[in-house]
Amino acid sequence: MVKESQKTYLSKTDYDPETGLVGSARQVFSPNFDARPPGVEIEVLIIHAISLPPGEYEGSYVEQFFCNQLAVDDHPCFTEIAELNVSSHFFILRSGELVQLVPVHQRAWHAGVSSCLGRDAVNDFSIGIELEGCDGDAFEEAQYIALTELTRLLVDVIPLLTAENIYGHSDIAPERKTDPGPCFDWKHYREKLSNVY
Repeated sequence: MVKESQKTYLSKTDYDPETGLVGSARQVFSPNFDARPPGVEIEVLIIHAISLPPGEYEGSYVEQFFCNQLAVDDHPCFTEIAELNVSSHFFILRSGELVQLVPVHQRAWHAGVSSCLGRDAVNDFSIGIELEGCDGDAFEEAQYIALTELTRLLVDVIPLLTAENIYGHSDIAPERKTDPGPCFDWKHYREKLSNVY
């Protein structure tokens, strides 16, 4: 577990605006992205939660899923999702490890049918962050630390993104999605953010 006193905040130098990559993140490139529409700026951050199989945290199935490499024979539930082409910009493991799957300036396919700030097509103007987790399990402190650090960096380097424009997947698609779920401690996350700003 990462202790609060041991953390090292990401800084602007960790982000390369030319490539859209965070240098300290492990890079696992998903093919599931495309260009944002011309003139559309990033304005919101969307927090998700995922585990594969549901409620299990061993292995690399989530990364395989986002890279269209999921072995359907490994679990019965995989046959239902293996043909989906989805992604997220970032994935934060239970350990707090940060994985980047899509460059920030590109459009990841994470929000689906959704609405935010009175607009549809949320993928166009958002960053997606997946936390390894599910509705029934509390998230790890190491994940809150990594999420706070990443949020701080993104708010610092993206002009229109603010700490107020952060939503859960359930906020933008309430009839379809429940993540990051009732065990995500929004109060704790926002308190950590307020200690940064």
